[in-house]
Amino acid sequence: MSTVAQQQPNTSAKTSTGDFVWHELRTTDAKGAEDFYTHVVGWQAKGSGDPGGMPYTLLSTGGLDTAGLMQLTPQMLEGGMKPAWVGFIGVDDVDSYAKRVEQAGGKLHCPPQDIPTIGRFASVEDPQGAAFLLFKGSLDAPPPRPAVGTPGTIGWNELSANDEASAWSFYSRLFGWTVDSTMDMGPQGIYRIFKNKGDRFGAMMTRDPKNSPVPFWLFYFAVEDIDAATNHIKEKNGQVLMGPHPVPGDQWIVVGVDPQGANFALVGSKKS
Repeated sequence: MSTVAQQQPNTSAKTSTGDFVWHELRTTDAKGAEDFYTHVVGWQAKGSGDPGGMPYTLLSTGGLDTAGLMQLTPQMLEGGMKPAWVGFIGVDDVDSYAKRVEQAGGKLHCPPQDIPTIGRFASVEDPQGAAFLLFKGSLDAPPPRPAVGTPGTIGWNELSANDEASAWSFYSRLFGWTVDSTMDMGPQGIYRIFKNKGDRFGAMMTRDPKNSPVPFWLFYFAVEDIDAATNHIKEKNGQVLMGPHPVPGDQWIVVGVDPQGANFALVGSKKS
């Protein structure tokens, strides 16, 4: 699991290729997950109007949408999908980038398709098996989002890879990400902090096989009070795997698992 995480500084409202533009929970119990995350993170939940004919819940803070959640269908479960958070990375051409993922050794789980009035997406995985989505919205400008760092926003995007160096080669060539800085974690190797034409917004490292049996993206949700949020995890039958643990910037992190088995993380301050 992570030893370092930092909140992303404020960025321009305009998104570009390579930005994380959305985060989504796929779960076996949508109502249970809604109850858990609204209590732990403080999100408000509302129905989306079911774009594409599938029930979908929007999670918001301050009246602005931040993330979403959906129920895994029997067909998805039969196909091997498990509860997990996934990130959508913005691109200017979903079909072209899907081909580039495959050409670079990744896999295509779901071919490019449209969500009426929302956009076009494809579900893929990198060459080491970590899943993510490619997305291009239908709107000329992205909808308003809360200021980064506001409780309820996604504060950090972190990849635990089989091999950090080759994972970095894949993502940097695909999206044009550049290195912001690196941190030496001793036997675990380096923690590479990256950015996309601006502020840093995530990092990647080689996973610890004892704690991370498979490669995956971990997303950090900003909370106002890390101790209160940690207690809320336990109150709603989630598990705390690590933390609260201090990180640079007077912040603290917690890594946990929700009651349905999806990994997540929190980042915030101590109020006492």
